[in-house]
Amino acid sequence: MTTKIDGTPPPIRPTDPAAIGAAQSRAGEERSQPVAAAPPADSVRLTGEAEGLQAMQRELGAPGIDLAKVNEVRAALADGSYRVDPQQIATRMLALDSELGQ
Repeated sequence: MTTKIDGTPPPIRPTDPAAIGAAQSRAGEERSQPVAAAPPADSVRLTGEAEGLQAMQRELGAPGIDLAKVNEVRAALADGSYRVDPQQIATRMLALDSELGQ
């Protein structure tokens, strides 16, 4: 069996006879009011490990952002004085690689 792929999905056809009847009965109805959404049926349940990780994240807090440094780099980028040191980047990449044990 072969199927031609043309980028257009096949049309969706409801297989539930009740769904077909409901869709047909709404065809001539007034549409001035918004349709109410169905209540969500999904639920999430965290494992003990996930709850522990969330607690640890709350304890550690989000890392602080040095706004002075951000503004300094932003200004250097804007005036064209920001320079990239490829040697320093390579050294830090190698240090990170050795820390990760790879």
